[in-house]
Amino acid sequence: MRKVIAAVIASTLALSTIAGQAADSSKSISWHQDEDLIKRSSVQRHMFDGINLTEHQRQQMRDLMQRARHDSPPVNISEMETMHNLVTAEDFDEKAVKALTEKMIQEDVSRQVEMAKVRNQMYHLLTPEQQAILMQRHRQLMKQYRESSERQQVYSLQTMSSKLSNQ
Repeated sequence: MRKVIAAVIASTLALSTIAGQAADSSKSISWHQDEDLIKRSSVQRHMFDGINLTEHQRQQMRDLMQRARHDSPPVNISEMETMHNLVTAEDFDEKAVKALTEKMIQEDVSRQVEMAKVRNQMYHLLTPEQQAILMQRHRQLMKQYRESSERQQVYSLQTMSSKLSNQ
């Protein structure tokens, strides 16, 4: 459940930054977010970093983002506040958390689909050479994520094994 909540909040914060809803995303990261989720959403936000774009391509991408910002519904701050209140409540209300989480996830899915559509349009503005560079960078990032995940799994197994042997 915590990972679902973290995923919703991390992606909501990432999209709100993209949509211009938050002035400084580093200030809006809450204590219960998972760092890997933040890194992944950040990677998508900066997917064209390091690719030399023409001024025309930059303008087209700015126009796409402007339209996406205009068309995008604002992030529901009251839902985030309600979730915080549920998480910090004296008595945990699982049904309320589940209902709110499901609602937030559905809203997030819609935002994610719209942003994926915009990123797809941006990708198709690139030349074949730029697309090849982007694909190479993607493969490199995926390799890093796999290696990081494997290290985390090994560490978890070692920690668990150590705890079991100390009992």
